[in-house]
Amino acid sequence: MTIRFPRTAALLLAAAVPLAATPALAEHHQGHSQTIVQAAAGSADHTTLVAAVKAAGLVDALSGTGPFTVFAPTNAAFGKLPAGTVETLLKPENKALLTKILTYHVVAGKITAADAIAAINAGGGKAALTTLAGTTLTATIEGGKVVLTDAKGGKATVIAADVGGSNGVIHVTDAVSLPG
Repeated sequence: MTIRFPRTAALLLAAAVPLAATPALAEHHQGHSQTIVQAAAGSADHTTLVAAVKAAGLVDALSGTGPFTVFAPTNAAFGKLPAGTVETLLKPENKALLTKILTYHVVAGKITAADAIAAINAGGGKAALTTLAGTTLTATIEGGKVVLTDAKGGKATVIAADVGGSNGVIHVTDAVSLPG
């Protein structure tokens, strides 16, 4: 079944998630010949995320055929975590927890911003996204922007959408989502 959404939703999307918000990722990845991991690796705004993906041993998995939808927190998003959190997560003894957090930002399949908005509209204002961690992120529209609410009630706003890759799509977020 195809979910259709009103033209106003498409206009809302265009206003809500301008791609120019993170030009490094968008400019680096025009043409979609690189995987989502390669696109993130070329972005100055995602060095912390890339370091975490490497520390968790997820580079090969996320470089596979997919498709994947990745909600990619910026360096500034990781910087909002309590002091020392990132350093602690990157330690080898915390690999399982780091993997759980990172896979909480990935959904199997390609979900474009238009798909997400259509699902939110069809769901009466919210859509549940099942992550590779096996738990759910809830997508809503707040203040004209797509917002993800995690299991702990934290909110991450999509600040750039539909950065394409050869094996999926990236949506850049302003916060790190945490599983329950």
